[in-house]
Amino acid sequence: MNQPALRPVARRLRGMATSDGAGVRLTRVIGTPQLPDLDPFLMLDEFGSDKPGDYIAGFPSHPHRGFETVTYMLDGRMRHKDNHGNEGLLTPGSVQWMTAGRGIVHSEMPEQEEGLMRGFQLWVNLPAKDKMTAPQYQEFSADRIPEAYPADGVRVKVIAGRVGDVVGPVSQPATDPTYLDIALEPDKHFEHAVPSGHNAFAYVYQGVASVAGEDVVPKGDLLVFGSGEAVRITAGGVPVRLILVAGRPLNEPVARHGPFVMNTRAEIMQAFADYNEGKF
Repeated sequence: MNQPALRPVARRLRGMATSDGAGVRLTRVIGTPQLPDLDPFLMLDEFGSDKPGDYIAGFPSHPHRGFETVTYMLDGRMRHKDNHGNEGLLTPGSVQWMTAGRGIVHSEMPEQEEGLMRGFQLWVNLPAKDKMTAPQYQEFSADRIPEAYPADGVRVKVIAGRVGDVVGPVSQPATDPTYLDIALEPDKHFEHAVPSGHNAFAYVYQGVASVAGEDVVPKGDLLVFGSGEAVRITAGGVPVRLILVAGRPLNEPVARHGPFVMNTRAEIMQAFADYNEGKF
């Protein structure tokens, strides 16, 4: 039986410290000058602090059009509200996959005043045919995110995609995403097949890993994978946590400005006009 061709590391980089919303401090990993995007992924932010002043002002009401936001909470709570009457509370381990579609105005505000706030927000592009679809949510509490245990010392939370017989709850046919939160005990490894045409990246947020010839991959490193059939990750001498994300590229032109992501500059101008006229 032939072994799958392992994907090499094509790029390795670290995120940039920045702020967003009402001054929330975060690390931008995708969506920077060194990595503007990785089709279909437009942005990846990691937020995490035990200092309430870094995040308590939150993300007051702001618009989106033409893409999806994926919020994955590791610690802390975030309440979200929108102008369509939807409201919910993201708690530790929960996921919100929001399709902004033709337009939504929402806020994301931390509820607590003390304690750790930690998680990720990923922006995923929508194809042209879906950019003006009705907004919708796929929201799942921690107990609805299944876990796979493919080997001793290996635990995988499957948000989207499949690990063995375990299938994640998120579905998006356009980009066919994989989103895994992987925990490895020291010296353990995990190998995962990724469709050959999909773009894929891994981001280490705890410990040290070894990936595709990169022997020391510490917390805060993003790995963009080259072509191949599978990704193999090994923990170093300490436990490691990382996310592995992959998706089918759209191969469409991208026009973006702030909270709007469309295909042409004219569509961006129309988005601003529609927002200013209260059409969201």
